Amino acid sequence: MEPIALTQFSHGGGCGCKIAPGLLAEILARAPQGLVPPELLVGTETSDDAAVYRLNDSQALVATTDFFTPIVDDPYDFGRIAAANALSDIYAMGGTPILALALVGMPIAKLPPEVIGRVLEGGASICREAGIPIAGGHSIDVLEPIYGLVGLGLVHPDRVRRNADAQAGDVLVLGKPLGVGVLSAALRKGLLDAAGHAEMIRLTTQLNRVGTTLASLPGVHAMTDVTGFGLAGHLLEICRGSTLSAEVRWADLPLIDTAVAFAKQGVVTGASARNWNGYGANIDWAAGEAGWQRDLAADPQTSGGLLVSCSVDAVASVLGAFHAAGFDRAAAIGSLHANAAANSTVRFVDR
Repeated sequence: MEPIALTQFSHGGGCGCKIAPGLLAEILARAPQGLVPPELLVGTETSDDAAVYRLNDSQALVATTDFFTPIVDDPYDFGRIAAANALSDIYAMGGTPILALALVGMPIAKLPPEVIGRVLEGGASICREAGIPIAGGHSIDVLEPIYGLVGLGLVHPDRVRRNADAQAGDVLVLGKPLGVGVLSAALRKGLLDAAGHAEMIRLTTQLNRVGTTLASLPGVHAMTDVTGFGLAGHLLEICRGSTLSAEVRWADLPLIDTAVAFAKQGVVTGASARNWNGYGANIDWAAGEAGWQRDLAADPQTSGGLLVSCSVDAVASVLGAFHAAGFDRAAAIGSLHANAAANSTVRFVDR
């Protein structure tokens, strides 16, 4: 059987397929509000990573779902990336996954069973690494390949780390370097070499399970994972949820070197511009930005890093936990401050 490049079947890939933040906000604003029981600790109110439902005094259920179209051509790697991305939401809440359900949509007339099976094998391999079963799921015949998971986990109610609990004076720590979306754009254009491709796979399949450890550290107040809305967008969600503003030091941001080179050449995803159109009015640059910097700040990250808001005293412990877990590019990138204006903003400074 000739190799099949999965990206040829989709109009976009990975978390770059998310509905643009401005349009999503408009859609959700029209959605009716449902029942909100007192046991629902985290719902839709602050655009958090997962729902959290209290079961008893020592356990809460973390529930999330995530799926997308192929970001890479290899079906096994596509399954691995999609599964790691889905489970990241549980880790971002401070939880531990307990099981997953597979969400499978495939163009049956175009993809042979062997290829679809490899996607499922890739997802199952990540779930084994996380120590959980895929206990069921649902499949449909669709025009573009889609794969993802429903993820369920547990967390102690006191260790839930919402994106709305950040505090003024907190330091921001980012777990993975930025630029995965740029690498995916380069891959689609046939520009990404073997080394760049290997780095992309390494980053997007690295489980964020360090989040469970981080939630137990004193001084860790809030967490989220950086995915389809880019660093600027997900940090803005923390700011809005916590009614704070952020300052990010561009020189301290961990960036994928290959992605920087491509971004400077204009090789970026269309999602960067869509993201920027949705929230750019709330992003400030101290000395004016180069276009490639804006593109990287808004670059959609598929299975991106955890973004942690913690006290100054906790920074060393947070970085130590990241580094011990193999996140070699984790870095302190900025800080959070009380709002001087009516709107939350993210400000990028040179240093």
